[in-house]
Amino acid sequence: MRIVSIVILGMILLLLLAGCVPAANPFVGTPDSTGVIGGFWQGLWHGIIAPVTFIISLFNSNVTMYDVHNNGGWYNFGFLLGVGVWAGGGGAASRRR
Repeated sequence: MRIVSIVILGMILLLLLAGCVPAANPFVGTPDSTGVIGGFWQGLWHGIIAPVTFIISLFNSNVTMYDVHNNGGWYNFGFLLGVGVWAGGGGAASRRR
């Protein structure tokens, strides 16, 4: 009985983790309706304003946190740096100790 429970728990965990697998973005490298492809600087800006954008997106379905019409890695890098700006960059907690 214990082995069956472990197997079932393992299968549930595997299914939950499978939901976290990233999918390909079909809009990478394609311009949006205004003809813009998001790059590093736009990703940085979107990362900085991410907390505000998230709250607005809860009430307005036309607002998103992340621009799917981006150039790929550089936009992602800028977005992560921008999120790190308001999140303290990870080093703020160690300075308080």
